[in-house]
Amino acid sequence: MVSSSSNSTENFFEQAFEKVLLEDERTSILHKIAEKIAHTYTINQVVNLNFICTHNSRRSQLGQVWAFYAAHHFNLNVNSFSGGTEVTAFYRNTVKTLQSVGFNFQVKDFSHQNPKYLVSFNGSKKEILCYSKRFDDAINTNPFIAITTCNNADKNCPFIATAIERFHLPFTDPKFSDDTTEQSAVYLKTNQQIAAEIFYIFKTVKELIG
Repeated sequence: MVSSSSNSTENFFEQAFEKVLLEDERTSILHKIAEKIAHTYTINQVVNLNFICTHNSRRSQLGQVWAFYAAHHFNLNVNSFSGGTEVTAFYRNTVKTLQSVGFNFQVKDFSHQNPKYLVSFNGSKKEILCYSKRFDDAINTNPFIAITTCNNADKNCPFIATAIERFHLPFTDPKFSDDTTEQSAVYLKTNQQIAAEIFYIFKTVKELIG
């Protein structure tokens, strides 16, 4: 077991939504995503989300983990997955920033190149398996709503055959801070931004489906 901090995941999630200022243009995109999720949910009573970024190592993993938490927080039957156009690894700094806000990581399959983690949080009734993989990996249940989180993924994935719909929701890559004194702060800021936007999406879905 890779230990996590005692910080409350719930507090971080709710405070992120309160603290992060979302501009009108960004809110518009988030609302469109929420509308599509709500529409699909009303028909199927379940929705699969697939967060896609080039390397599936940072932003897409954060999106998947926070959507996993949000489904619990808002009591919605939403499954979250992630993938890339290339396979790398669930980057260690991404793991660290999620641990710092209370997520638990258990190593399921150790590999120096691409370890697999079972991710959970206090009070969770299930875990998700996280590792770097392609967006079309067999573990990513179809059909899904695709959410691309970086510009490269937007350019390299113009068509995803199994996607119900694709939305582009780019975030600044925290990779630029790797091996600097600002590393932890930058990753935490990205963590907070993604948590806030996932909160907005799921809160809106809950309101739309009544």
